[in-house]
Amino acid sequence: MNEGKSRKVILVCAPAGSGKTTLVSCWLRNRTEHAAWVSLDESDDDPARFLLYLIAAIRTIAPSVGDRLLKLLQTPQPPPPELIISNLLNEITGISSPFFLVLDDYQFIASNSLINDAMKLLIEHMPEQLQLVLITREEPRLPTAKLRARNQLTDIRAADLSFTVVETSHYLKRSMELTLSEEHISYLQQLTEGWISGLQLAALTLRGQKEPGLAVQAFTGSHPFVLDYLAEEVLQRLPDLIQQFLLYTSILDRFCSSLCDALLRSEDSRSAGGAAYANANSQETLTYLERSNLFLVSLDNERCWYRYHHLFSDLLRKRLRQSSAFLHADGERLVVDLHLRASEWFEQHGLEMEAFQHAIAAKDTNRAARLVEGNGMPLLFRGAAAPVLEWLKALPKKELDARPSLRLLYASGQLMRGEISNLEAGLQAAETVLEGCEMDERTRDLLGHAAAIRAALAVSRHQAEVIIAESQRALELLRPNNLAVRVSTIWAQGYAYQLQGERDRAGRAYSEALALSQQLGHTVIEMMAMLGIGYIQEAGNQLYQAAETYRRLSLLAGDSPLPASCEAYLGLARVTYEWNDLPSAEQHGQRAVLLAKQLGQMDQAAAALLFLARLKLATKETDDAAVILAEADDLARQLNHVIQLRHIAEVRVSILLQQRNVAAAAHLAREHHLLCSQARVWLAHGDPDAALALLEPLLEQAEAKRLEDERLKVMVIQAAALEMHGQFEAALEQLSYALALGESGGMLRVFLDEGMPIWYLLQRATTKGIMPEYTGRLLTAFKGENGVGERSKHERDEVPWHVSAHLIEPLSDRELEVLRLIAAGLSNREIGERLFLALSTVKGYNQIIFNKLQVSRRTEAVARARSLGLI
Repeated sequence: MNEGKSRKVILVCAPAGSGKTTLVSCWLRNRTEHAAWVSLDESDDDPARFLLYLIAAIRTIAPSVGDRLLKLLQTPQPPPPELIISNLLNEITGISSPFFLVLDDYQFIASNSLINDAMKLLIEHMPEQLQLVLITREEPRLPTAKLRARNQLTDIRAADLSFTVVETSHYLKRSMELTLSEEHISYLQQLTEGWISGLQLAALTLRGQKEPGLAVQAFTGSHPFVLDYLAEEVLQRLPDLIQQFLLYTSILDRFCSSLCDALLRSEDSRSAGGAAYANANSQETLTYLERSNLFLVSLDNERCWYRYHHLFSDLLRKRLRQSSAFLHADGERLVVDLHLRASEWFEQHGLEMEAFQHAIAAKDTNRAARLVEGNGMPLLFRGAAAPVLEWLKALPKKELDARPSLRLLYASGQLMRGEISNLEAGLQAAETVLEGCEMDERTRDLLGHAAAIRAALAVSRHQAEVIIAESQRALELLRPNNLAVRVSTIWAQGYAYQLQGERDRAGRAYSEALALSQQLGHTVIEMMAMLGIGYIQEAGNQLYQAAETYRRLSLLAGDSPLPASCEAYLGLARVTYEWNDLPSAEQHGQRAVLLAKQLGQMDQAAAALLFLARLKLATKETDDAAVILAEADDLARQLNHVIQLRHIAEVRVSILLQQRNVAAAAHLAREHHLLCSQARVWLAHGDPDAALALLEPLLEQAEAKRLEDERLKVMVIQAAALEMHGQFEAALEQLSYALALGESGGMLRVFLDEGMPIWYLLQRATTKGIMPEYTGRLLTAFKGENGVGERSKHERDEVPWHVSAHLIEPLSDRELEVLRLIAAGLSNREIGERLFLALSTVKGYNQIIFNKLQVSRRTEAVARARSLGLI
């Protein structure tokens, strides 16, 4: 294996009993590099469980790696394996010394596509200091052909591991101290095909034989049959206490001396002839087994944890079932008791998942249920969702109905997986049982958990009233120390208040949830609470604070974040859009879309697409905006995201107005009762009176509820409407209020998106010295709006400087535009149609122009303007 030193992956692929693990173990002992070793079994094909063990193994050589990732994997909705691997790779780059990562028995998880995809990512981006060693019985579903072609794979197969005649002779004579003829050695090598397990069993059987040569001739058949025969022969020759040790401990997938003592030091074992174990040391027995080559595999360098060879373990378990009746009056009960002792030991040592698995094997539903509940933090929420749900699904209905706590955990798991079609029926079944129970603290807590599940279900449906009712009920019923459920319920309350516009209450709920989740290490709720706080800051026009919150959240998420962190990037996209940093807004928006699409049934993907459509609309890419909006609409309708359909309609109205399809825009705005959009439609119709009538109550409502973002938006539209109405002083006053609200957050797009009426008002604000720095930034931004304002600027520059001296007040750009149309002979109605102004607004402009030019009729105004060089 020396050539493996410079290659990414070492693959050891051969049938069971070929010596794969022994080969790698011996090889690593002779190397200076550290090794992180993961021994896998059938239960490890759950991605979260696999990744937990993977990170734990790496932490044995680099304790600082993976702290945050372990927390994420123990949350109710662990992130996709690829995201965990991406973050893990980044942390591994900080490990200075080279090391090996060994995955033993990879065949047990090889069929899981999520794990394989994550492993492909690990292999593709593996840092130089890491080498991967895969030990497997089956060909892994990994890009081995590509690695082989790139000379990045050391490939060790069964043929490489099979003993030759010479190696067989060396092993039998020197290691096993047998005296055999070369003929007998050759026969054994051919019989076992160089299979080391067969050779080992043969050697153990031949030990002590007076004529080993004659015994060799009794061996016949291929090695699977040889294994059964020889193993029986080996077991029969062992002392009774050693046989008992092997049989009792065979129920364990891995074991240490303390765990073995727990299984053997009991009243049952003493009554079954195991009294000697009350004083014996299991570590001595393990040392004896290892020294005797009795199929014991060491799992760590310290030789604390072991397992049996898989085939040998299978044989021992079969033998235990067959002989348990002889060893114990109640044979079935012995096996059950062994699993219970194992479960107790694992629980005492903080290994709840293995304690749970042995409780299941013992068919002790009560114990398994208690372990699943997790003493305040259910196993379901700690990266064990798959095995827990598998057990719950396998329980008979009567068992679930009799244990409402399990029924509620099952409902929680269904909610985590998005399996909500039968969720309500399960909740009702649990509540029916609980209503017939004594209303003690536990019953109240379970009823509170049911209410919390209903609140969480309502969050996904944006049902504020339901969230509040159920979450209040949950908090009244839940035990004070049931923090895992309480913190998610408090966050849900905050979201309900947010939906209702009660932002102060939402902010307080989010802050409480944030503090509590950080105390518990509940990473998902911590992230969701931070998102809520960022939204409250953003809605309060505190854009700099909101951006900082969203950035901190994106850093918490890492380079390959959770899909749920799409909302942090969407928040950054909205903020940078408002600052008119459109390239950054698009970058954040695109990332939000990619993450959101991983959430499946949630509506964040539609929201992110909706933002990108707004962005395209701002850059006058109307066709692209329409295409993206159609995708968002399809997604929202497909998943019945009603709340997004209203927002989609709002953007569609803006697209129709940009396309000058005012009639269609008016119909859509009325259909969805979009009052701000209806006001913009009236402005496009040239009817600012109707727009102002809609906007006034909206402003009062926003002020009453302290909805600062809504208040600012309405004020800007009002200013545009007043400008179009010819009420220039009132328009300028309203714009001044809006500027005062928007300046602290550096807001630009809320003004830019209302177009030319705001441009004209900003020009007027500049002449009056209103917030000159801020208005200057806005006017500069307007220049970049596809040439908006450039023509007006040039026209203003062409007016002789001395003209202003002959006027009471300079004409604005809009007034100059109206004056030129008067000079062109257009009637007031024609001017209104050309400029999309109401007739009353055109008449208002006429009066202002006449006053500034000190004339009373159209003909006089044209003559005066020409004399001054204005037209």
